[in-house]
Amino acid sequence: MTEMSAAASAAYAGTTGFKAPGTTPARAPRGYAPGLATVNFGIYIALLTPVMVSMAFKVQHITASAAEATSALGLVSGVGALFALVANPLAGRLSDRTTSRFGMRRPWILGGGIVGLGALALIGSATSVWVVLIGWCLAQASLNAVLAAANATLPDQVPTESRGRVSGLVGITTPLAILGGSFLTNFIAGDFLRFVAPGVIALVFIVLFVLVLKDRRLAEKPAERFTVGQFLGSFVFNPRKHPDFGWTWLTKFLIMFGYAGIATFLPLFLTEKFALDEQTAITTILLANMASTIAMAVSSPLGGFLSDRFGKRRPFVAAAGLIMVVGLVLLAFAPTIAVVIVAQAVIGFGAGSFFSVDLALATEVLPNPDDTAKDLGVLNMANALPQSIAPAIAPTVIALGAGTAIGGYSLWYLIGAVIAAAGAVLVYRIKGVR
Repeated sequence: MTEMSAAASAAYAGTTGFKAPGTTPARAPRGYAPGLATVNFGIYIALLTPVMVSMAFKVQHITASAAEATSALGLVSGVGALFALVANPLAGRLSDRTTSRFGMRRPWILGGGIVGLGALALIGSATSVWVVLIGWCLAQASLNAVLAAANATLPDQVPTESRGRVSGLVGITTPLAILGGSFLTNFIAGDFLRFVAPGVIALVFIVLFVLVLKDRRLAEKPAERFTVGQFLGSFVFNPRKHPDFGWTWLTKFLIMFGYAGIATFLPLFLTEKFALDEQTAITTILLANMASTIAMAVSSPLGGFLSDRFGKRRPFVAAAGLIMVVGLVLLAFAPTIAVVIVAQAVIGFGAGSFFSVDLALATEVLPNPDDTAKDLGVLNMANALPQSIAPAIAPTVIALGAGTAIGGYSLWYLIGAVIAAAGAVLVYRIKGVR
């Protein structure tokens, strides 16, 4: 990375010893790593609880048939993910330019958390699909803005050689959030609390992170105006100029496509294939997520540690993707609930390793040290796009496969496995990272 000019560096002021973007901090501030982990846990429990469990049953409660519920779920999930797609890089870009006396990132983190809680409350009280859709779009936009600003603090605060460990700690928050959300849903009967309770948890952890974060402060507004062209530039990059960044984006997109199709339709998969009632399906999802979390608890910190230890990222990403493929195939042909739980454990083991190393790899291929949040936001589009595209096409694939020997949901999981396998292979196109 290139260092900033002295004049550009002078435009920044930190609450404690500032290091300019593009330079490596000596060490992370005390409390930063657990703070980043807890805020990620809070955001993921607010976002993933609806994705994993509560949204599927919410649309079932306000629609007239199973087919209508599947279509409504695809619509809400797909359009909402598009808002995440826009909000993540845009909020990251704007946080890079924020001159608030409270810091560059903190206003976006706190503001997004407050709006997100309100949006989740709207969904919980909704009686029509359209109100659910509006609420989910607001929730996705606001909570992804929090993620963009919070995760942009990683290269601000942590030296390169330690990012795998911090990334591994952050990675374990995803399965913990899934498990926590499943646990909450298992013991909460009403739709309103199923959405509001995760939002409250998220806001509490957001407030705690904002209080401990020694955020950097941009003392002078950037001379260049934020134009429409720059706005559109928040969502694009030049893969010819930055091929490693492009391959990283594509790898993430493909692996996340395979992963994104699992959670959204798992409740409907269980109720249709195994004829489970709602409460039994919720309990089964809780058990499956417990198995997945245990597997992730092993693979996530282990993957981050070994990645730092050997100074390599690509082999861990590739292995993680292929392990997820095995789990997806197992899930597609699962003959019993027990096999579904085992498949979720296998997928969780692969996902834990992927999430732990992926963020560390991403920070090493960023094109511009002065646009860290924007570039991480562009990479996060590779997380959001599959969550939009997958639910949008899933109802068609499931309907086409319903009349076959394989079955609609099984066909969907097999397609996800093939796409994830492609991502695992293409990671070796990244040349600037070992």
